[in-house]
Amino acid sequence: MRKLSAALRLVTDNTRAKPMLVPTRRSIRFNVDPKRISDWHTPGGPVLTAFLNTFSTILPVGERFFIDSVRAYRDQITDPELKKAVTAFIGQEAMHGREHEEYNDALFAVSSVAPKFERLVEGVLKTFNKYSAPVSLSGTIALEHFTGLLADSVLSDPRVVEGADPAYAALWRWHALEETEHKAVAFDVWTAVMGKGVGAYGLRCFGLGLATVVFWGLVIPVFLEVLREQGKLTDWKGWQKFFHYTFGDIGMLRKQIGNYLDYFRPGFHPWDHDNRELLLQIDSFLAEQEAAASA
Repeated sequence: MRKLSAALRLVTDNTRAKPMLVPTRRSIRFNVDPKRISDWHTPGGPVLTAFLNTFSTILPVGERFFIDSVRAYRDQITDPELKKAVTAFIGQEAMHGREHEEYNDALFAVSSVAPKFERLVEGVLKTFNKYSAPVSLSGTIALEHFTGLLADSVLSDPRVVEGADPAYAALWRWHALEETEHKAVAFDVWTAVMGKGVGAYGLRCFGLGLATVVFWGLVIPVFLEVLREQGKLTDWKGWQKFFHYTFGDIGMLRKQIGNYLDYFRPGFHPWDHDNRELLLQIDSFLAEQEAAASA
């Protein structure tokens, strides 16, 4: 493997079963154009744009849920490197929430269902955090698995955001890079505080099953309602493009099915899917953003 970006620090020693990447908190502004909210992904069409917009709707409340779930166990962590990684994880998630809030403001201005969806998801997640810290952490590592897989698809195939509005495309690339960078942090917290026994394994699998049902059970109806509001629900060409990106040739969802199922393996760890080479994009990405900001 080529040398990792200078922005990354790989921690390895003889006591670790898996490598640990200590993430870096980065504050970047993207200033997305609210006028492009419904058509920013021109090559993918309005259906794919609406799908990604719907996903963005729940990211700020999701990031806060992740932060609270991990923070609840921070005092139980004794590994100094994992403590540093947790602090950076919290910082990254806070920045993601900030940028997606601006993104979502543009969507909320044209959709009545999207803000209601955000409030619904926020209520559900607050309930979990209030009544069960272990289930919340289990849900966090499950949803981090989701975001890590989608991030891998975004970074592995340039066609996923190629030709899209530059600001929106850059935001999704940045989010994908940092999700990849910290994809194992919450999982390592889980292992540190819950262990690797049968009970921990069962609760971990339950978390992914529950997260899958709740996530898609909430996202799909809202996604369809957003399309209905835009008059694009029967845009068959748009659906063809959507299929091309999600389950067809590009297949950003199709290609991750095996990696999704691997989570149920007893010895699973996020870095078993070792895609650290994708993080070599960070330096060039940051240079591109710096050049764009000074232009």
